[in-house]
Amino acid sequence: MTEQDIRKLFSLNLKRLRGRWALSQLALANKADLTHNFVNDIENGKKWISPKTMAKLTEALDIEPHELLLPDLELKQEEVDRLSNYIDDFSDSLIRSVQDLKARYLQFGGDDGKK
Repeated sequence: MTEQDIRKLFSLNLKRLRGRWALSQLALANKADLTHNFVNDIENGKKWISPKTMAKLTEALDIEPHELLLPDLELKQEEVDRLSNYIDDFSDSLIRSVQDLKARYLQFGGDDGKK
């Protein structure tokens, strides 16, 4: 990973994490005791930060410093929908299988297969 890649990842994460709290750049700047222009320059990859500035940003965002360097692991809505459908299908299939097993092996009289 190059220096540019790290800066880009950092900038994207800062925007994403700021968005998690629905903070504008100005609101984050005020909360972190920074200028709006400086936050804007960080997010646009024009400026880099010191450890002191990182501490201010992470405190303002209520995150750990390493979170600003992690790849985005959040699922996109399409992936969430696909996973949700898979879980629903699997759950339905499992329920049907259990019902079939109960009907086949646990019949204790009665016409409807119920206990």
